[in-house]
Amino acid sequence: MQRRPHSFLPHLAGRAARGLGLALVGGAAGWIAYSRFGIDHRQPLPPALPGRLQRLRTAAGAVNLYDDGLESGVPLLLIHSVNAAASAYEVRPLYRHYARSRPVYALDLPGFGFSERRRQVYTPGVMVEAIHAVAAEIRRRHGAVRIDAIALSLSAEYLARAALERAQDYRSLGLISPTGFDARLSGRGPLGGNRGNDTARAALDLPPWGRPIFDALTSRPSMRYFLEKTFGSRDIDEGLLAYGYAAAHQPGAEHAPFSFLAGHLFPTDATRLYDALWLPVWMIHGTRGDFVDYRYADAFRDRPNWTIETLPTGAFPHFERLNAVTRSYDLFLEDLGGAHMPDPASRRAPAEV
Repeated sequence: MQRRPHSFLPHLAGRAARGLGLALVGGAAGWIAYSRFGIDHRQPLPPALPGRLQRLRTAAGAVNLYDDGLESGVPLLLIHSVNAAASAYEVRPLYRHYARSRPVYALDLPGFGFSERRRQVYTPGVMVEAIHAVAAEIRRRHGAVRIDAIALSLSAEYLARAALERAQDYRSLGLISPTGFDARLSGRGPLGGNRGNDTARAALDLPPWGRPIFDALTSRPSMRYFLEKTFGSRDIDEGLLAYGYAAAHQPGAEHAPFSFLAGHLFPTDATRLYDALWLPVWMIHGTRGDFVDYRYADAFRDRPNWTIETLPTGAFPHFERLNAVTRSYDLFLEDLGGAHMPDPASRRAPAEV
């Protein structure tokens, strides 16, 4: 008896599923092979910034520090953001601008740029330790003067923690497009906690597929896509893209970004950190792109130690409107001239925040 045509459908569906599965496995195997033999993971990587480079040994590992060599004036420390291809290049416009008039420093955070990129779990605590070490080194070079510091994006939360733990190191804090004021990443969770998923990080950072996954994330089309989201425009900085690609194609470049993707570099206490700051704070952010949720910033606008401004830019306003950013920051610093600086010893310890 002749079968009805639809009786073959389960059989055909099974064959199609097996074929698709084999194709996916074959494609994955092909990409792993291409990642290993066809992608250069030792791209030429020039210094991100002009000036001197020094490698500091810290509790967070070896950290790379740039400086412009100037000795007079209040030192300025610049701290880049955290993402798959982060480096000190992200603060390049500010570094070059202020290097003409004052001592300027910029670090590659642990796991990025020329800093040590060992396989480990990277957490906010690791980043704060690096900031502590760099701030101490800068103060040692400049007669223990209190420094100004500017951090970009997620690193603003690390700078806030560093300033609460060692307020004597800082004269003022600058936050450019800081995270922690939006609906997803604000929080009053455990002090020093993070949002990490250990299983996810371990699964990502595992041979043989860890590096191929990272190579897919940091392909030029992928990086351009995410930079366009960051800038809120197709008019991105091409130098930032080129340097980010080279920085992401170095031995060990995947380890810190996998901690970022798994949530380990996102603090649980962002709101509590910002709420406890008493040093002068300058904050600026853009209004364009995927990172414009600052719904909880309004609660800080009327505080006497906070200055908050916006620009019609993406999340890296210093790449788009450097003059406007530096003019705003310079006015903020001018206002500090006659401001009374509270005694750090009179403030609450971080554990009480």
